[in-house]
Amino acid sequence: MPDIITFIIPGQPVAKGRARSFVRNGNVAHYTPEKTACYENLVRLAAQQAMGEQTPIESAVALIVRAFLPIPSSWSLKKQQAAAIGIVKPTKRPDLDNIIKAIKDGANGVTWKDDSQVIDVCASKRYGIPRVEVEVRGFPDQFSTVK
Repeated sequence: MPDIITFIIPGQPVAKGRARSFVRNGNVAHYTPEKTACYENLVRLAAQQAMGEQTPIESAVALIVRAFLPIPSSWSLKKQQAAAIGIVKPTKRPDLDNIIKAIKDGANGVTWKDDSQVIDVCASKRYGIPRVEVEVRGFPDQFSTVK
């Protein structure tokens, strides 16, 4: 297992949507919104490609997420340039924590066995070419050498 696994999810970052509920034949059923399910599948595909033949990490992991949102074309050229060099920061939706949730759920069972293994998260949201860059760092099992 390498110490660091990296992959990029192309396109606009998508926040994890709330599960929806409905009643069918007197029973309550739940489903994930289609946009969220599609994005999580895209994350899963990118993670699978990065993992290759490796098995999911079983130790603790640190997760680094860098989300890049498109610069609004409706903005003035001056404001667009300021966003491109990082002066103007994205403070609108999607929420960063919900982007992280979508990444964690999409990579679950592929990059790591369960997202409860994520013990550190470092995340940012900026303007740029729309994408999400993901870095997963595995911590060595601290008890493998203890007798």
